[in-house]
Amino acid sequence: MSYEIAATGLNAVNEQLDGISNNIANSGTVGYKSMTTEFSAMYAGTQAMGVSVAGTAQSISRGGSMVSTGNALDLAINNDGFFVTCDSAGNVTYTRAGSFTTNKDGYIVDTSGSYLQGYPVDDSGTLETGTVSDLQIKTGNIPAQATDSLTFTANFNASDEAIDTEAVPFDPTNTASYNDTYTTTVYDSLGNEHSVCQYFTKTADNTWQVHYSFDGDTQDTTTDLTFDPTTGKIASPTTPVDLEFAVDGAAPIDMTLDYGSCTQYGSEFSVTTNSATGYASAEQNGVQVDDDGKVYATYSNGERMLQGQVVLATFPDENGLEAVSGTAWVQTGESGTPLIGTPGSGSFGSLSSGMLEGSNVDLTSELVNLMTAQRNYQANTKVISTSSQLDQALFQAM
Repeated sequence: MSYEIAATGLNAVNEQLDGISNNIANSGTVGYKSMTTEFSAMYAGTQAMGVSVAGTAQSISRGGSMVSTGNALDLAINNDGFFVTCDSAGNVTYTRAGSFTTNKDGYIVDTSGSYLQGYPVDDSGTLETGTVSDLQIKTGNIPAQATDSLTFTANFNASDEAIDTEAVPFDPTNTASYNDTYTTTVYDSLGNEHSVCQYFTKTADNTWQVHYSFDGDTQDTTTDLTFDPTTGKIASPTTPVDLEFAVDGAAPIDMTLDYGSCTQYGSEFSVTTNSATGYASAEQNGVQVDDDGKVYATYSNGERMLQGQVVLATFPDENGLEAVSGTAWVQTGESGTPLIGTPGSGSFGSLSSGMLEGSNVDLTSELVNLMTAQRNYQANTKVISTSSQLDQALFQAM
């Protein structure tokens, strides 16, 4: 019986060596999770029968070290979650290896060509959160977009002296005819830049008049601003005002200007918001991925367009996942059904762009385990050798 028991020990150690060697071989593999061989004693009633391999345990929950790459599409998950990928045949796998790039059609793919899954955007750039599909980054230039709105927030100095507009009529060249001024860049339908300058004249307590110039030409349009003397908040206009500026060789700029958050307090004039829509045409020059998984195409004019959002998956029992080639896992009955969500929400970890999660293999521990397995193997062979010597001694005595 000792032969059979020692043989089970040799077989078990062989399988353990397979796991150790696989860990060591993948110590530099991005997203790899180390495995541990688990032994189980065997008995037939009270008779010891040796050892068997009960299974292998994966250290999925233990993260690897983060490595900076500088590549925007290299993604690392902080804490829980798996990237979801799908190959051309529709086979879905889950991985922690976030080394992605784009193929010739702009789809985000991993090193094996499987497509990264996420929420796409519709033609208006709105996320379609009810649909999970292949993420694609649209290439090419973006056309110019004319300015159609401007949000302007400023504090007007309540201590300023009112200007007698009859005695000192507004003149952009005469600084005595206005209290403050501010210039905003806007764009026409062809993407050409223009300047809209606002001139603020205090005409009475809590009352200001705004004059406008467009590319240096004074406009006839004016706007009156009134403020609540108790709260200092704007009393009128409470809705955006409509402005139109004629442009040579392009469509007129029709825009709204929102003063709704302006205030009047006893402090210096200061602008906190000057946000105008519109931009010039531009070429795509890169990709950005935010920590919530939103993917943007960036352009030479500083704009960025939403292309989709990466989704992650978690499982009721991630240790029940089955490891497959490509540093990935597939769903099994033991793992349960995946829960899909966005990075940073609920139990899902956030993303780090330009980073990769390295293997979580501890080489020192693996080398110690290797020496332990070698000792155990030698001990089992010693049992067989000793049993053989005892049998020979018995035969010689007969």
